[in-house]
Amino acid sequence: MQQLDWIVLIGTLLFIVLYGAWKTRGSKNVQDFIRGGNQAKWWTIGLSVMATQASAITFLSTPGQAFHDGMGFVQFYFGLPIAMVVICLVFIPIYHRLKVYTAYEYLETRFDLKTRTLAAMLFLVQRGLAAGITIFAPAIILSAVLGWDLTTLNIVIGVLVIIYTVSGGTKAVSVTQKQQMAVIFIGMFIAFYLILSYLPEGVTFTKALTIAGASGKMDILDFSFNFENRYTFWSGIIGGSFLALSYFGTDQSQVQRYLSGKSVKEMQLGLLFNGLLKVPMQFFILLVGVMVFVFYQFNPSPINFNPIAKKAVLESTYQKEYKALEDKHKQIEMQKSTANMDFNGIASSAIDAVKKQELKNKIVKINHLEKENREAAKVILKKVAKEKNIKIETNDKDYVFIHFILNNLPRGLIGLLLAVILSAAMSSTASELNALGSTTAIDLYKRNVKGEKSEKHYVAMSKWFTLLWGIMAIIVANVASLFDNLIQLVNIIGSIFYGNVLGIFLLAFFIKFVKSNAVFTAAIITQVIVIIGWYFDWMPYLWLNLFGCALVMALAIIIQQNVTDKKVLTS
Repeated sequence: MQQLDWIVLIGTLLFIVLYGAWKTRGSKNVQDFIRGGNQAKWWTIGLSVMATQASAITFLSTPGQAFHDGMGFVQFYFGLPIAMVVICLVFIPIYHRLKVYTAYEYLETRFDLKTRTLAAMLFLVQRGLAAGITIFAPAIILSAVLGWDLTTLNIVIGVLVIIYTVSGGTKAVSVTQKQQMAVIFIGMFIAFYLILSYLPEGVTFTKALTIAGASGKMDILDFSFNFENRYTFWSGIIGGSFLALSYFGTDQSQVQRYLSGKSVKEMQLGLLFNGLLKVPMQFFILLVGVMVFVFYQFNPSPINFNPIAKKAVLESTYQKEYKALEDKHKQIEMQKSTANMDFNGIASSAIDAVKKQELKNKIVKINHLEKENREAAKVILKKVAKEKNIKIETNDKDYVFIHFILNNLPRGLIGLLLAVILSAAMSSTASELNALGSTTAIDLYKRNVKGEKSEKHYVAMSKWFTLLWGIMAIIVANVASLFDNLIQLVNIIGSIFYGNVLGIFLLAFFIKFVKSNAVFTAAIITQVIVIIGWYFDWMPYLWLNLFGCALVMALAIIIQQNVTDKKVLTS
């Protein structure tokens, strides 16, 4: 990090924070603070919805996901456009007609207070955890790579978000997210351009795709029904649709984004804009990761991208074993570079199909050797962790892109790309804190407090609850630990709770004979079963959304039917 990088990084972040606080100061009523005065245009809604979902985890983990596993992860998002259409046709008109501040207000109208409170509590639990992770994810990686203090980073990111979120509420979140998305798009496009410019002479973008394809990184669609494959076309279309329906239709961090729209039309256009742009955006971010993979076919890469892991092993009794694996890794890289250059030389030729297939087989074999060597390094790292009794993250997917940024980008652009990562963390965290504070104030505090209170009082309480959740998120960030892959962790947490909540809403919308007690009982039973199913790994986590949704609906219908039958028998 050079002085210019620090200037770009600090200047970008301070501008976003101060602009957001200044632009939206002085919310005087709940309408302004929670729904932004209903002034948002469709493009503001679309960008805000997108920025809420696109956390720092997206820009750290997704390229690493593509580097290791290829483009198949994009299937996860295939159900999102379907969900956007359903929400536009069903959810938005109902929310707008009832003039609700939160999604959970509707549940009291349809069922009762305890059902509303349960759904709100489920949201608060899962989103409260997720808010901590969205702070923790960039902090722990930047801490490991740059040597910054982790606790200080967690606090700095959290405090920056709290300043403008508490100050301006929903409008502040929406205003700043436009600036943040601009920084994110500019930074990612520059990174993509630079990666291509760093490829060897003669390796064009088209040939880079061919090289990536030879290693299986361009295998996008998987139509199998194999539950062992986490990301398939069917899990994306079915499980992804239910996850997106739950997230965008019932999660207050997203609902609050489009409830700030000027009209139903603006809200619907905003969500459709998100639906049209989200899949291409994720495709592009994954493509950045694939291009990083191609870059490292011709340039040296570490055997493990986590610098903390390497430091720990070099200070252990396993130092010689690890260095032997590193030497082997260098030899494999030389073979890989030669094979890929040979393949690039005939990749566009249609006459040497036999030679092309031979080289492709050779590349696959070398990749297999490299993977085995990397796995052997992970085994040693686990031994080191056990020997030293410390936590070492052996899965380095989250470190791939940041390693490329710090070691290859010119001065100034490093600061810009770090600003991209921290801006994404701030944008998603701001939405989450805004929604957590609003839900606590409206669904729990306002609904249960005795006596009439002024608008000013509820605005003040919303700000206090936002501050409280901000502090809670910082605490969660400081006690969290890395999972298999950060982007998966957030989606796993969502999948555990979202299906149940979506089922409650679908019962409210479409199954009119089901009453509150049946829904409440079914929701509690379902949540317990889903958590057990996740713990014992009954199915890939994406399918938990469909499972939870179907289970709560089936149980509620059965319970209600039994109650109805008993009434008939006793009458």
